[in-house]
Amino acid sequence: MKFEHLAALNRARRNREAVIHATDLETGAGEVVREADDWQGHPLANELALRFRSGKSAIVADEAGRDVFLKVEVPAPRLVVIGAVHISQAMAPIAALADYEMIVVDPRTAFATPERFPGLALHADWPEDVLPGLGLDPYTAFAALTHDPKIDDWAIAHALRSECFYIGALGSRKTHGKRLERLADMGFAPAQTDRIDAPIGADIGAASPAEIAIAIFANLIAALRRRTDTARRPGTEAAA
Repeated sequence: MKFEHLAALNRARRNREAVIHATDLETGAGEVVREADDWQGHPLANELALRFRSGKSAIVADEAGRDVFLKVEVPAPRLVVIGAVHISQAMAPIAALADYEMIVVDPRTAFATPERFPGLALHADWPEDVLPGLGLDPYTAFAALTHDPKIDDWAIAHALRSECFYIGALGSRKTHGKRLERLADMGFAPAQTDRIDAPIGADIGAASPAEIAIAIFANLIAALRRRTDTARRPGTEAAA
């Protein structure tokens, strides 16, 4: 592997960027393709899209029939939850099973306690003080669960301005309608707020905190695995 390719891979890891190192197994030529690059005209565009979605490496054939090894490196997915509530407690073991790092943010210190969320990254602070430092990137999911506009609204607005692959918010259709009005007053257009999964979770008739947690993860995982419209910028770091 060329030094510049190794450097590009290390930068991607530090910046939590998805990246593929493609190696022609016949010639040894390689290139580094970031998910954020403009690779739609690449001869292996379909395979690149598939591998970025799945996160799985593979040997594939190029247009000339030569084998190319696509070594995929994607950041570990994260879930940022606003609200140290019963639903988020139920989400914690599911997140662990699905290999998601889960971060809980809630300024209500009576709820945001290590006893209620053992082993999790827990911030007993306002979202305004925490979220800017977390970096809500394309491999971060976001869920607002406090049902309190004073806590949720700023956080949802921040998530909408980010590259989160999933944004969900707890509340009935009526509650969400009022939320949309407040977000509109904050300058958000319907095309932006349409990203919000609300009422949150898959429509499976979930009632208990555990069922709601499962419904949320159903939509969250689908959003990660089916995403196709990642923002792309020109300039792959390639070399023969």
